[in-house]
Amino acid sequence: MSARVAIVDYGLGNLFSVCQAVARCGAEPELTAEPGRVRAAGRLILPGVGAFADGMAGLRARGLDAAVRAAAAAGRPLLGICLGMQMLFAESEEFGRHQGLGLIPGRVVAIPPSGADGKPHKIPHIGWNGLIPAGGRSGWEGTPLRALAPATAVYFVHSFVADPAEPADRLAECDYDGLRLTAAVGRGNVVGLQFHPERSGPAGLAVIAAFLDGGAGDG
Repeated sequence: MSARVAIVDYGLGNLFSVCQAVARCGAEPELTAEPGRVRAAGRLILPGVGAFADGMAGLRARGLDAAVRAAAAAGRPLLGICLGMQMLFAESEEFGRHQGLGLIPGRVVAIPPSGADGKPHKIPHIGWNGLIPAGGRSGWEGTPLRALAPATAVYFVHSFVADPAEPADRLAECDYDGLRLTAAVGRGNVVGLQFHPERSGPAGLAVIAAFLDGGAGDG
């Protein structure tokens, strides 16, 4: 397991709980807003809670958008969590149209206001939901989800959801009133989790530990 992991601080996010989770997995979290430290990190986590535009503005203001892209291009394992996952995509439709980091092709869109039966449902999608392997997968070997069995419940809080352009980038989904929402994505050394592993108990810690131990995997 890598001893140190950079946690990108761009002014938004549940940084304390992510740092605690990393420490509980036996690694040393390094909270940083310095682009040079991000570029040099052996692996990094991009957390986040809040609006897409605010998150990207925070990254740009600190020069961290270029640093995260450079680290990803160098093959460093990168894990995005919640808003951090959404910012991995090319663009978002949250409160307008906003450019993301562009590390995974696709966009972030609003969760439909009604389920598959046409009945309105609660937005945001909040609470525990089971993970479903996506795209004909039977499991998640080679990814940080590999320690989990299908249907393992994890904790979600979100109103927008990622729509990958390439089906192969979709690792896991969850069922929300008959709708399949993207729960995890992966492309090479870059992985994103819509759910909060730091709030998902032992299952979430297992995902973080797998990322720290084996990188992002091959998706």
